[in-house]
Amino acid sequence: MSERILYICQEISPYIAGETPMGMATRNLTCAMQERGFEIRTFMPRYGCVNERRHQLHEVIRLSGMNVIICDNDHQLIIKVASLQPSRLQVYFIDNDDFFTRKATIRDAEGAEFEDNDDRAIFFARGVIETVKKLRWQPGIVHCHGWFSAIAPLYIKHAFSDDPIFNGTKIVVSLHDDEFTREFGDEFREKIAHENAGIENGNLENIGSNSYQNLMKLVIDYADGVVFESENVNLALKEYVLGSGKPVLDSTAFAEQNEFMDAYQKFYNEL
Repeated sequence: MSERILYICQEISPYIAGETPMGMATRNLTCAMQERGFEIRTFMPRYGCVNERRHQLHEVIRLSGMNVIICDNDHQLIIKVASLQPSRLQVYFIDNDDFFTRKATIRDAEGAEFEDNDDRAIFFARGVIETVKKLRWQPGIVHCHGWFSAIAPLYIKHAFSDDPIFNGTKIVVSLHDDEFTREFGDEFREKIAHENAGIENGNLENIGSNSYQNLMKLVIDYADGVVFESENVNLALKEYVLGSGKPVLDSTAFAEQNEFMDAYQKFYNEL
């Protein structure tokens, strides 16, 4: 396999408050793969709760300034970067004043999910892909963590399927215990189809009710491999994956960190 891995992450510790299972998993995995000699590019949203001064984020002027259009509305793409210590792994942050200034991640202080999370996820996916293209960096594997990254495989497999940057790229999807409860609006299907050349309604049949389960089923359809990152993965999704015949890695089966990373590296190599 190519030694280049693109990680698209909903969150990475320590950039959000608390050590969440997903944040720690993405941090440990990306750092370990870099230490094993892989060339890594890692992305997450620059949520408003990310402390830029503490984590020494700075804008990458040469990558910023593009506009991402969602349903005929222009949204400026701002790229920031920080170095994750002690591994010195670079983490790129997708930023925008319309979507990521609020001092929260995907829920407000009362725990309610934001109404525009669908637009935010679309912008995040588009921002990552446009930035990777601008970097002229061709990944062998794109590994998505968290539902917030779930739109990226649709773009890669359709709108950018003929782009040499993503030619032959393998998609890995990690399933976490991160289920959202507020279904996306009725227009979500149209937003994806409008923005994503090559996607027709038939490709979106799994997004019937715009639920978490239906969204992730669609993403699984486009994955070349799936990882169970939690013992609390949605059971219906777990059955869907096991019935698909796709390669599966159950990370919860390993007690030791080195065994887990060995299994991950083998999983990547066999895709």
